[in-house]
Amino acid sequence: MDDLPLREELRGKSPYGAPQLDVPVRLNTNENPFPLPDEVADAVEKALRAVLRDLNRYPDRDATALRQDLAAYLGHGLTGARVWAANGSNEVQQQLLQAFAGPGRAALGFTPSYSMHPLLCSGTGTAWIDGFRNRGDAERAFALPADDAAAQVREHRPDVVFLCSPNNPTGTALDLAVVEAVLQHAPGIVIVDEAYAEFARPGTRSVLALLDAYPRLVVTRTMSKAFALAGVRVGYLAAAAAVVDAVQLVRLPYHLSSLTQAGARAALAHAPALLAQVEAIKDQRDRIVDGLRSLGLRVADSDANFVLFALSDPDSPTLWRALLERGVLVRDVGLPGWLRVTAGSAEETSAFLAAMEALV
Repeated sequence: MDDLPLREELRGKSPYGAPQLDVPVRLNTNENPFPLPDEVADAVEKALRAVLRDLNRYPDRDATALRQDLAAYLGHGLTGARVWAANGSNEVQQQLLQAFAGPGRAALGFTPSYSMHPLLCSGTGTAWIDGFRNRGDAERAFALPADDAAAQVREHRPDVVFLCSPNNPTGTALDLAVVEAVLQHAPGIVIVDEAYAEFARPGTRSVLALLDAYPRLVVTRTMSKAFALAGVRVGYLAAAAAVVDAVQLVRLPYHLSSLTQAGARAALAHAPALLAQVEAIKDQRDRIVDGLRSLGLRVADSDANFVLFALSDPDSPTLWRALLERGVLVRDVGLPGWLRVTAGSAEETSAFLAAMEALV
């Protein structure tokens, strides 16, 4: 690429991605470990067949029916006019940056957090401001106190603020007081990424509860995790209707295929069956937390389908390779001394914990 007239801010960067290796236990990309239940797979197949003969026609440009179904699933008095859907929550967030950020504007995030956010900023010509988190004690690893978050927003006055709740890669959800502190000082849009919201521990409140009070708040979600549709690519946002109208100014025409819309709607119609699998995943997450702590390791509290843990030896790449040699693939998220593991099936959890017990 050196001979191409590439934008300067893209030179030297690498595309986002995680290793895709053929190993017995893959616990590195926060995928749902369960295939679609038969009843859901049959419903999706039926829905796809119903639209096949009309593939010569463009899809519903505004995904109206899907947005209505998503609004009904989310509750909180939402309507389809306040929901928008695209090809994964990454595309949703990219569209938000295209509408509210871009050249001459800046976005702030509190790292460590989802590593795609600065990459989306690079792709849209948005300046990235690297905020910070408190690295606290074992019980408050990588916490984001409300006063710290608000102070950084006041200092930088970004056009967009990214928050993650639950946060990736640390796993813990934000108290609503943190989100409100940011909203009260942010001059622009505040995006709260709730990709893992369905996995939160009991008593954790969704940021959706704040939407009516804050017209510049946006909550993004995905069907990749709880709904086991990573291969379909459906993400969505909930916000004020005016935000949805603004995003439609930058969306590509007919961006969400008829097949995608049909498959997503069929899955939403069977939400109880899919969310029952979420409970099984949460059980394995908690089992991982307990198992790693019993080995004397520092573990961040998790409201997601993954667990971030610290090593007694800060050389995380060495342990990553040692686990891989035992057929277990986890994620090195670039935090020295920390690794992240996805909560998988009971068998996958057993394999991971057995490997850790042998190595620690």
